[in-house]
Formats: sequence, C-alpha cells, structure tokens
Amino acid sequence: MQATKKAVENAKETAANIGASAKSGLEKTKATVTEKAEKISTHDPIQKEMATHKKEEKIQQADMEKHEAREHNAAAKISAMAGHMDRAPYSTTGPATKSTDVNGPGSEPAGDGQPMARPTTGMGATAAHGKGSNFN
Repeated sequence: MQATKKAVENAKETAANIGASAKSGLEKTKATVTEKAEKISTHDPIQKEMATHKKEEKIQQADMEKHEAREHNAAAKISAMAGHMDRAPYSTTGPATKSTDVNGPGSEPAGDGQPMARPTTGMGATAAHGKGSNFN
C-alpha cells in the first residue's frame, strides 16, 4: 500500500513539474515574441533596449515561478507521504498564494454567473415547431 502511494505521489509531482516547465517555456516564448514585435514596431534604440530588458525580466520571472512550483510540489509530495493531507495540492504555478488570474489580480470572473441561454440557431437549437433538429 505504501509503495503504491509513493508511486502515485511521485507521478503527481512529476506531472505537476512537467506542467510548470511547459508553462515557463510558454511564458518565455511569449516574452521573446513580444520583444521582437516591439523591436519591429519602433526605430528608437532606447525603445528597443527597453523591449529587451522587459523580455529578460519576464524570462527571469518565469524561471522563478517554475522553481517555486517545483519546491511547492516537492513539499506537497512529502506532506502527502507523511499522511498530513488526503490530497496534496500540486501546482504548475507555485504556492497557492499567487494569483494566476489571466485578467490580473483582483479582477472579476468573466460572465454574469447566469446559465448560458439555449442557442436559437445551429445544431443545438430547437426548431420553431418544437420538434428539435434533424440530429436527434
């Protein structure tokens, strides 16, 4: 039983670490592409230097977050192995105290919280006579 638990926790940690590495790689690529776009759009050498500096900062931030996520995942595995939690909170973004909201910290979720309306046209729509579509 203990060997199985250890194998499962190792697999969870490995998967979370792979996710953290992938996310870090994506952030680095986005920083590089943004830098190139900013360099192309300006002729001012100062603006080009600033774009490079911003890219380097974003790359350092991505590396730091990946490192934090790996440390967090290792701690979660150790804690789970010690029996302190039923489910260890593995992460691809580091400790849970950081916001991963794409809209920025403190932003509201998209939508109004209401259920989506049924489509009035297309494959999921109900025909005007109430018999539904031909795909039923």
